[in-house]
Amino acid sequence: MSDSTLVIWDDVFSQYDFGPSHPLRPLRLELTMALAGQLGVLDRPGVTVRAPVTAGDDVLELVHDPMYVASVKRAPDDLMGRLSLKYGLGTGDVPIFPRMHEAAALVTGATVQAAQAVWDGPARGGAQHAVSISGGLHHAMRDRASGFCVYDDPAVAIAWLLAQGATRVAYVDVDVHHGDGVEQAFYDDPRVMTVSVHESGRTLFPGTGWADQVGAGEGVGANVNLALPMGTGDAGWLRAFDAVVPPVLRAFRPQIMVTQHGCDTHALDPLAHLMMSIDGQRVAYRALHELAHELCDGRWVAVGGGGYEPVQVVPRAWTHLLAEVTGAPLDGATPGDWRDLARHRGDELAPTSLTDGRDAAFVPWEGGSGDPDDKADVAVTQTREAAFPHLGLDPMAAQG
Repeated sequence: MSDSTLVIWDDVFSQYDFGPSHPLRPLRLELTMALAGQLGVLDRPGVTVRAPVTAGDDVLELVHDPMYVASVKRAPDDLMGRLSLKYGLGTGDVPIFPRMHEAAALVTGATVQAAQAVWDGPARGGAQHAVSISGGLHHAMRDRASGFCVYDDPAVAIAWLLAQGATRVAYVDVDVHHGDGVEQAFYDDPRVMTVSVHESGRTLFPGTGWADQVGAGEGVGANVNLALPMGTGDAGWLRAFDAVVPPVLRAFRPQIMVTQHGCDTHALDPLAHLMMSIDGQRVAYRALHELAHELCDGRWVAVGGGGYEPVQVVPRAWTHLLAEVTGAPLDGATPGDWRDLARHRGDELAPTSLTDGRDAAFVPWEGGSGDPDDKADVAVTQTREAAFPHLGLDPMAAQG
């Protein structure tokens, strides 16, 4: 199903590092790319791996305030910290580290590079699909850092696409946390549909992402939030996704899809409360891949995101993502050399299987309002009732 894929990667991404006690550990990227490499995913036909290019100030300022960008640059030298704190820098979530701007601008540049490749397409030397696994930093706002995110690379990449003439960009975020930064960047822009499937803000940062947040002004109806209750597992999550995401994307008819793949929905993630498995996550990846081909000729930009179990979860989840994007799923065991590396670098035993061995089956939405005693079904109903009418869809209809 894949034609050509560009993967943006370099070990330099490890420099986006808040320190050894911070949950966002560069190890997760190192082990992901090592696992994908040992399994031959990066050597498949049509796959190109390319080093990142830094985003210049003009690109960053498509989304971010120039004063904020200047503050990020000077943050490592702001000894008193007062100016930095004004912009959300120097907090427990976003500690200041050396060359912070350079590291964050490189992550953003990688995602813009991925977007450019897909926008150009294979005929103009680009690619059908592109992956920026270091990206997905979706909490950063126009003028402040938030939630481990300095610059909002998905938002900047989408703004870059709009500047090239794109008129319908779909952003789908399956991170366990609400994609609030991207939502805010395009909340009143009808050219961008933002869809976020996340754990309810009642139990998780950032405390936003409600069903009635459907956009503003000309953008009403182009913002969709599906807030699921803590404890939701594969069957409930996939049923909810299937009931909301395909219908709204089909109604919007995107030219290009940008998807954020935070794998912190997994049951082992230490910062959240959903109960998905690797198997359920890769079903979601396959669904998004199929939608990209159905709706926009396969023009698909995939980025990483959250994920705070750097040995047991992230490498397997994102290796499956890379495998899906490059055209063929994976099964079987993890390579012994990779397990040795993970034990050495992560100081723990690594998983021996590429999956969790779960069924990941779900019952498709049959229309109506679902089961009123099922909290996930209630969330689906709230989202469909709030968003669907703006898109000309019947909230009571079956999924298709």
